Amino acid sequence: MNHQNTRRKKQKLTPEAQFRATLDLCSRTKDFSAAVSLYESSASPTLTLNNLNSFLYICSNALSNPETRDSAINFGFNLFHHHNKENFKPNEATLTAMARLAAAKGDGDYAFELAKSVKNYAVAPKLRTYAPALICFCGSGEADKAYEVEEHVKSVGLHLEEPELAALLKVSVETGRENKVYEYLHKLRTLRGVDESTMEIIESWFRGKKAAEVELVSLDQDQVKEAIMKNGGGWHGLGWLGKGEWVLRRSSITSDGRCCACREQLVCVDIDRAETEKFAQSVASLAMEREVQSNFKEFQDWLDQHSEYESVVDGANVGLYQQNFAEGGFSIAQLDDVVKEVHKGSQKWPLVVLHKKRIRSLLEDVSKRKLIEEWTDQGLLYGTPYGSNDDWYWLYAAVKLKCLLVTNDEMRDHIFELLGSNFFFRWKERHQVRYTFMKGNLKLTMPPSYSLVIQESEKGWWHIPLAGEVSSESLRTWLCVTRPGYCDTGKEITCNNDRQLDHINGSSNSESS
Repeated sequence: MNHQNTRRKKQKLTPEAQFRATLDLCSRTKDFSAAVSLYESSASPTLTLNNLNSFLYICSNALSNPETRDSAINFGFNLFHHHNKENFKPNEATLTAMARLAAAKGDGDYAFELAKSVKNYAVAPKLRTYAPALICFCGSGEADKAYEVEEHVKSVGLHLEEPELAALLKVSVETGRENKVYEYLHKLRTLRGVDESTMEIIESWFRGKKAAEVELVSLDQDQVKEAIMKNGGGWHGLGWLGKGEWVLRRSSITSDGRCCACREQLVCVDIDRAETEKFAQSVASLAMEREVQSNFKEFQDWLDQHSEYESVVDGANVGLYQQNFAEGGFSIAQLDDVVKEVHKGSQKWPLVVLHKKRIRSLLEDVSKRKLIEEWTDQGLLYGTPYGSNDDWYWLYAAVKLKCLLVTNDEMRDHIFELLGSNFFFRWKERHQVRYTFMKGNLKLTMPPSYSLVIQESEKGWWHIPLAGEVSSESLRTWLCVTRPGYCDTGKEITCNNDRQLDHINGSSNSESS
């Protein structure tokens, strides 16, 4: 009975519904030939936008097959031009698919025009719409046109990802644009490691004749150090330093951040001064919208007068750690341990941020009152007002004072999402101190000794991490790039496993001659 009902339903499908069902099947199976047959056998050649996009999607997928590539390009173009009438309004999917077909045809100019036309249809632009033109120009060696696409992408508020940055780096290497190579190496610093294919492009540059010729003279060492400090560490951005041929080695980094090949000390990279100020202003602005303005302004003024702190403690997070929430448990002992441990490490008391309501409750407990009074007298306790969200206070203090933040809060709540993730992750990595209590014993986990990003030292040396999961960071491969004259001094670094030693023993195969 059920089978009969199913057959009846299938028999009742309208021609349009049957057409759509068959097209969906072609799309799922990416069957280009079947899609063409479906279209040619259709009594109605005019397509809905949804159906047209499905055909173009199938065409763009057929580009990877040499046997269907040319047919897919021609069929897709014919469909688009046939339906591109006055009343036709393509969407982003339409334009992206056509841009891919145009790029496959070698027509980067048309692919770029299609991408730019997104604004004509009040459609939100996406990187995937611009990528075909950019990749096409890079592949054909038209560097200036590729740079133009990049500028347009930036102007519409989009950010390039590794495939596009790698393509721009490659065309810059191939056309000998040393300044552009330098620029894209720095743009790749936003990534936590690069793919092997990108690493090979970087190696091809440093091994080349052009790279050996580039140099930057008349730079004062203090000027370089100042630039590195301004940028948050890990890069100076002033241009190529040193002279002569580059030495390339695949290496590893020790747990304390030293390169096993050249002995250079890598650093934990912070956001730069401008980003820090912007971040602090952003936190303050959002806090003022959501807190009682006078309360937060009072805190800002207080912080301006008490800027000597080197660390901030999220008091509630520490005190409530592993406590029974149902019973209202709060461990003042845990908070005291953290305060003392931080003080022991820096010889300076931290700023503890805690709700006034919590402070009042602790003061009512005779066994805890003395400690709270001591903290108050020492100026290390700030009570956030009733009804406030103390997250805004400890976060603002840590950012504004450029200091460490002791908390296990992963900062994934909606208030942190408002701040954006572009540099927030980098800031957290550099400033957040996590803690654990194992059988009552406190352990602080400080920020990592070095960051997993491309680093440029004050000597002009480069260290580039290879992306990918590793069981231990000591096993991650890094490309060490130096210039002769710096590698023959200093003490040898002891690599703490055979894999690291293998990197160095085999590095002669990767060195430039």
